[in-house]
Amino acid sequence: MRRMSVGWLASVSALAGLMVIGQPVLAKQTNETVNINSLSGAYLAARVAEVDNDLDSAIAYYKRALAFDTENSDLQQSLMLALIAQGRFDESLPYAEKLKAVPDIERFSRLALAADAIRKGDYKSSENLLKLTVESDLDRLITSVMTAWSKAGAGDTKGAISYLEKLQGPEWYSLFTTYHRALIADVAGKTQEADKIYAATLENVAAGGAAPETWLRAAEAYASSLAHRGEKKKALAVLDKANSFASGRVALTVLRQKIEKGEPVSQLIATPADGASEILLDLAAALNRGGGEPFVRLYLQYALALRHDSDAALMQLAAVAEQQENGQEAIDLYRRVPADSPLKRSAELQLGLNLADLKQHDEAITLLKSLLEQAPDDMRAYLALGGVYASTENFRAAAEVYDKAVERLKKPEKSDWNIFYQRGIAYERLKEWPKAEPNFREALKLMPDQPQVLNYLGYSWVDMNTNLDEGLAMIRKAVDLRPSDGYIVDSLGWAYYRLGRFDEAVTELERAVSLKPEDPVLNDHLGDAYWRAGRKLEATFQWSHARDMKPEPDVLASVQKKLSEGLPPLEGKAAAQAPVKPVEPEVKPEEPAEPQPEKKGEHPDLAPVQKISAKPAAYTVQPGQSLWSIANEVLGNGDRYQEILNLNPQLHGDPGRIVPGQELIIP
Repeated sequence: MRRMSVGWLASVSALAGLMVIGQPVLAKQTNETVNINSLSGAYLAARVAEVDNDLDSAIAYYKRALAFDTENSDLQQSLMLALIAQGRFDESLPYAEKLKAVPDIERFSRLALAADAIRKGDYKSSENLLKLTVESDLDRLITSVMTAWSKAGAGDTKGAISYLEKLQGPEWYSLFTTYHRALIADVAGKTQEADKIYAATLENVAAGGAAPETWLRAAEAYASSLAHRGEKKKALAVLDKANSFASGRVALTVLRQKIEKGEPVSQLIATPADGASEILLDLAAALNRGGGEPFVRLYLQYALALRHDSDAALMQLAAVAEQQENGQEAIDLYRRVPADSPLKRSAELQLGLNLADLKQHDEAITLLKSLLEQAPDDMRAYLALGGVYASTENFRAAAEVYDKAVERLKKPEKSDWNIFYQRGIAYERLKEWPKAEPNFREALKLMPDQPQVLNYLGYSWVDMNTNLDEGLAMIRKAVDLRPSDGYIVDSLGWAYYRLGRFDEAVTELERAVSLKPEDPVLNDHLGDAYWRAGRKLEATFQWSHARDMKPEPDVLASVQKKLSEGLPPLEGKAAAQAPVKPVEPEVKPEEPAEPQPEKKGEHPDLAPVQKISAKPAAYTVQPGQSLWSIANEVLGNGDRYQEILNLNPQLHGDPGRIVPGQELIIP
């Protein structure tokens, strides 16, 4: 039944195609270090600071440790990496020089020195530095593409392109190598050769499904190049193809507007340093799939060292800061996005959301109102501003913002479903259900399989003891679409609880807690279900666990009362106690971040129904599809999505991992 929580702002921003941290965070208070008088003390303090993502303090402590042991290569390595990760690239170079012959760290030390050489135009030195003693497939791709750019910088365009053509490696190399071959030819003015290679790159849609950011960057680079040469019609055709792959991409939308207006367009990549920066950006984006933030952060900082004003790198690095719960760092990075960047407005919207997350609500509201005045038809700004109001529980102001948004919509499209969804939530929280329900219905009319809307409306009906069969069916469908979302699974369990089906409630709520074990409300719900199912000892344990998680005051008071008194006896057919205040599911961006249609609110029309084969067959995912919709079209029943999931181990059991262009095995 999770329908409103501290994750509200994260939910709104994710659904709006924005990126924001899900919980309030505090900026680092100080970079001052405690006076430490031992090597071990300084080292331990540095490691603790690193774990806390306080890299400035970690750097200071590592420097203090080195004062006790100046030649310690392990300390030098840690300090070098911390400096690079924190964007203090020039400071890292002396340590990189000392470590360039150490095999265990040369992949980072020599890469830093090579990047420095490329940005200085010393291409001969960079080629030598990019020769590693030991390298993984990833290292070899990076060093090879940067070597090709060094050759191109030295004037050997033919040799650079040939070098990448001959590069041997895994199949996934192909998208990156063809893209950079096209860029090298383009920068050298070999436009016919560049066009041919660009076209081949964009034909590789399957590889684009695995690395969508790179595929879309290739489309942006090609369209920019064509527009720069005055080939407007061809440029727009490339953008049409990109839009069919993943609609709503801000950079491509702005590029289209410039081309249609006849404004001058610059090439995306103009120098060897830009190209070397691009491969690091490409791979950082491909690797940024959760859990690898420190690694991704390093590559993005290398990319910025080569191209300090790279808007795409700044945006991704800010998103990493958000993932690491450092809102102030994210704000600082968003402020660095150049004023003329097509991503500047997105950066400012993100900045506003981060200000709100840091409890600077007045400043956030002022900024977002200003952005809305500048572009009153930008639905993202309405969603961001309404989300900030809702995060302070000012639902009346949020509803008024969404009302204004709907007034601007002449003819609502699929991408507008979230405006109606958020307006419905605001009115539901104001206890104005007659105004809320039509908005949920309109959202589902625009986006029939949207799991958040199905979950919210379905649970609301169950909670009000109306439309029970339809409401429960909606929640079940939402769970089918998002089986890994603990909050939606909790909705199903709590619906069973409200209906008095306690054994079924226990089953689903146990699954919800396994998915979100850190959430006190889900643990509280499971305790309630255990109690009603006659498992009172387990209920007491679960409530105690919820209490110890420091829940919100109203939840804490309820839990403490249940620990002392238990639940009151059921009266007649009453299914449960009075309803718990509903909360909104926290929505996390699915992988990959940029092209996933649901994060953009854009779902192109579903592909035609595929013929069913008697044996497993390949199926190419189309833009806007979910695993449930594919199962419904191909197998005749969306509930059979699990069969497809079982046949495709690359999805790791998560239906949300599918992307356009990906090939699936179908029963």
